Amino acid sequence: MTVVFGILLAFVSLVLKPNQDFNRLLEKRDFILRAALGEKALEGIEKQEISELYEKTVKVEVVNSKGEKMDVDESKISIFKEYKKPVAERELPVYIVYNKTDNSKIESYVFPLYGNGLWDNIWGYLAVAGDLETVKGVVFDHKGETPGLGARITEPAVQARFVGKKIVNASGQIEAPHFQKGEGNNYDNQPLKVDGMSGATITGKGVNSMLDSYLELYKPFIEAKKR
Repeated sequence: MTVVFGILLAFVSLVLKPNQDFNRLLEKRDFILRAALGEKALEGIEKQEISELYEKTVKVEVVNSKGEKMDVDESKISIFKEYKKPVAERELPVYIVYNKTDNSKIESYVFPLYGNGLWDNIWGYLAVAGDLETVKGVVFDHKGETPGLGARITEPAVQARFVGKKIVNASGQIEAPHFQKGEGNNYDNQPLKVDGMSGATITGKGVNSMLDSYLELYKPFIEAKKR
């Protein structure tokens, strides 16, 4: 009975795998486009349309921590697995999103992120405008943050607080915008400060640390593109 049951489970897993792989790919593409274009741009769009829009507007480069282009198949990269590697060994995808009607115009660069929240891993995508200074959008997700508290990083209204913020400071040096402690404060004129989430200080710090570490990783790429 155990052997038969094991064989059945293996068969079901084999049959379902292509669909699971497709759903993971679709989710990634959806996250990238939502970060780059905003939540409203994808309202009412069917799954197939998301893939078509992605294939029409997104090109991918893979770089190392020195900003050097790598001859690597991005589709085989797991950000989680790369996160576990020493920095010097990481393969870092950059998703370059072009204008839908003018494919010579770069709308944004999208950088994947990975880190730790309060209870488990958090991850997401940071979209930066073609000037490589202004945040176009972010998308965050998590494995086990507290509902109503840290899990709010998935809410569009919370993610929208990053839009228009900067990834450079007044001296022109790369610096990540950060969630601040507390909520309900106005940071409109402070481009590196983001209104925080009440009761989710540790998750907010995890997001800040994630942004810091990945902007540091992509710093050579960003600086090379801005020259």
